[in-house]
Amino acid sequence: MGMDAQTERREAAASQPAGGDVPPAIELRGICKAFGPVQANKDIDIRVERGTIHGIIGENGAGKSTLMSILYGFYRADAGEILIGGRPTVIPDSQAAIRAGIGMVFQHFKLVENFTVLENVVLGAEEGRLLRPSLAKARRLLADLAREYELNVDPDAVISELSVGHQQRVEILKALYRQADILILDEPTGVLTPAEADHLFRILDGLRREGKTIILITHKLREIMRVTDRVSVMRRGEMVATLTTAETGPPELAELMVGRKVLLRVDKTPATPGRQVLRVEDLRMTDSKGVERIKGISLDVRAGEILGIAGVAGNGQSELLEVLAGLAPGRGRAWIGQEELDLTCRISDGQTRRQSQVAHVPEDRQRRGLIMDFFAWENMALGYHHDPAYNRGPLMMDNRAILRDAGEKMERFDVRPPNPHLTAESFSGGNQQKLVLAREIERSPELLLVGQPTRGVDIGAIEFIHQRLIALRDAGKAILLVSVELDEIMSLSDRIAVMFDGRIMGERMGGQTDERELGLMMAGMSGEAL
Repeated sequence: MGMDAQTERREAAASQPAGGDVPPAIELRGICKAFGPVQANKDIDIRVERGTIHGIIGENGAGKSTLMSILYGFYRADAGEILIGGRPTVIPDSQAAIRAGIGMVFQHFKLVENFTVLENVVLGAEEGRLLRPSLAKARRLLADLAREYELNVDPDAVISELSVGHQQRVEILKALYRQADILILDEPTGVLTPAEADHLFRILDGLRREGKTIILITHKLREIMRVTDRVSVMRRGEMVATLTTAETGPPELAELMVGRKVLLRVDKTPATPGRQVLRVEDLRMTDSKGVERIKGISLDVRAGEILGIAGVAGNGQSELLEVLAGLAPGRGRAWIGQEELDLTCRISDGQTRRQSQVAHVPEDRQRRGLIMDFFAWENMALGYHHDPAYNRGPLMMDNRAILRDAGEKMERFDVRPPNPHLTAESFSGGNQQKLVLAREIERSPELLLVGQPTRGVDIGAIEFIHQRLIALRDAGKAILLVSVELDEIMSLSDRIAVMFDGRIMGERMGGQTDERELGLMMAGMSGEAL
């Protein structure tokens, strides 16, 4: 967006009443939006003051993203009014939102992966018919923005070669390049490591000091308490409260979100580990580009315990799960009980792992765990379609049995709505996660491999998922847990191993360590040296 639009916004702001009666950056009045019979937003009012960070929280499906999509022009409200800087504003599309000074950073980034940072920033905001002057101007402005807001990123780097944290910086730079005064961030830390999240919060604080207004959509109450000035709570499409952050706390916010008291800590008894279920010796894995991702790992997991794998994303945890699940080839040796696993993937795959009583909840539920345009009942049978209970003979699947079983599992796992005839893409992220967990946990496997079990999941579902994992542990099953959420690792794990650069840096008992010690190992310091 050019300077004319910015000048127009400044003139509009100057026309507002002087003195203490400063209009809010954003005001939404009576916003309603329905999708068929589903009322996503019901008569919502919200006021966001200038130069503040305003949090919006709520369970999956509460209507947060719909409301922000209306503000950014992706949807048109059925009723209601939008005011920007005190002036009624019609926002029919995202270009109108950008002209009104609104930028949005989505949970799933909108970047062209084979373009450079510079090309992505300029894309859609070119000035004139020639691209070269736009790129030269963008390079100068990016250098200024990087210095001002700690958004350092190589303008000539290709997006596909950047970490997730740096890709997010590019999205913020895109919005600032278009001179956004208002930034909407949708679940911005859902794919970030703790260190990247800390850096993001410093960036947001700097933007606030410069007078930018930020709307932060998140499930994470600790983030709300840390960075926001005010917080609005949505439940079932309605706005139930707006509070000053300093005058509230996680228990009150959780209760407002869910409509009942929520246990914010994991309630569990000490583990009583039994026989060795998984043993791994000198495991190694080299990816398709010839890079060694796992460098000689040895570990074991016993019945009745959870071994948590902590570490910054990209240090081999994902590859560890894939090799053990039979989805990627590795070298070394591994056993389930007395049975040695084939790690080559030549004759081994996920199906043979399931026959060995190994279940797998993948880190990416949409790419690895579900087929999004399949019905829920079809997804609930994926990988287990050879089960005799699902078949009426060697060539005939019993769809009625699968449908009945899926409905019962969805009921037990509180999947909302409990309708097995809906496609997987019709469910919120948290309920998609419950579909995968129900399919795998209900098989009562001897070993559960679980990656990022609560990524992008609301607080009520997090409580439920944690309870189910503890219940599986208490039933004498072994769990290997990978999570970038250090709180989750420390709360759930009976033992914690820390990975760095494809190696295990050390191991600690769950109740005998702290974030500082684990953080040092995550940064590459050997546990023995601490």
